[in-house]
Amino acid sequence: MTSYYRDSEAPKPNVSRRIGVTALIERDGTILVEHRADNVADEWAFIGGGLGDDESLVGALHREVREETGLEIGHATLFGLFSDPTRIIAYPDGNVCSFVSIVFRVVPVGTAKATLSAESREMRFVSRRKLATLEFWPTQRPIRDAYLSDDGHVVVA
Repeated sequence: MTSYYRDSEAPKPNVSRRIGVTALIERDGTILVEHRADNVADEWAFIGGGLGDDESLVGALHREVREETGLEIGHATLFGLFSDPTRIIAYPDGNVCSFVSIVFRVVPVGTAKATLSAESREMRFVSRRKLATLEFWPTQRPIRDAYLSDDGHVVVA
């Protein structure tokens, strides 16, 4: 899939806006990032995915973190809401949508290592300084930038 942010060349959405959850998984002053297997570019991203019609936000957050990393959530707090309609994803099946991301800061239970799922090529915990230098998935750049400039308030963008 391909993501776009404030890109005049982005395709126009052809399906309804979607809602997703994103986990900023923190441990010992670092944050977990991944290379997604379905991302056509060599860009990093945070863990997350779509909200099912039968799920609560917290339920989807727990499911996505467990499915993609094998980790269990010990604590989660709301970080921000990201609804800029220029955040667009084009899927291989031809569907194109904009989406709203509900983002949580997450602390996993224990010290278990994150394990790769079929959705990930690579995962690692990185420092804030390293996070700032990574090439990031366009739709998640505003989330990364807000995290790097975090002032302790819930972000609404």
